[in-house]
Amino acid sequence: MAKTPKAPIVDRELIQELTKLLDETGLTEIEIEQDGQRVRVARNAAAPAAPRMAAVAPAPVAAAQPVAAPVDVSKHPGVVSSPMVGTAYVAPEPGAKPFVEVGSHVKAGDTLLVVEAMKTMNQIPAPRAGTVIQILFEDGQPVEFGEPLMIIE
Repeated sequence: MAKTPKAPIVDRELIQELTKLLDETGLTEIEIEQDGQRVRVARNAAAPAAPRMAAVAPAPVAAAQPVAAPVDVSKHPGVVSSPMVGTAYVAPEPGAKPFVEVGSHVKAGDTLLVVEAMKTMNQIPAPRAGTVIQILFEDGQPVEFGEPLMIIE
């Protein structure tokens, strides 16, 4: 009795495309769900090397000064987070005027930036009106899902 070949369970082309996206963006993990099928591609990231310290001559000790606790921008009420994994850009194309800058006044729905994911440029709209007070990413930087990108007050 001859066996009929089974259809592949996993889409190899999708896995190769996701792996390529990992290489291009420097991410260590990506997950996508389509048509009820979920595919997650991850790689082990080597731990970063400890920074080397140069020998420094002792300096006079200054009086202790209060240090402000770091602010968690993800908890800010005006934070705009990335809705996807991809590469964030401040302008529609290289050399073009940025969509917004610090100090820009925006209306709800105005385009703030684009996130490229799987060769698709996704415009990210302002969730509310206000003033852009902080831009938290560099142009062309890989971003993760939920990563804070901007703050609008």
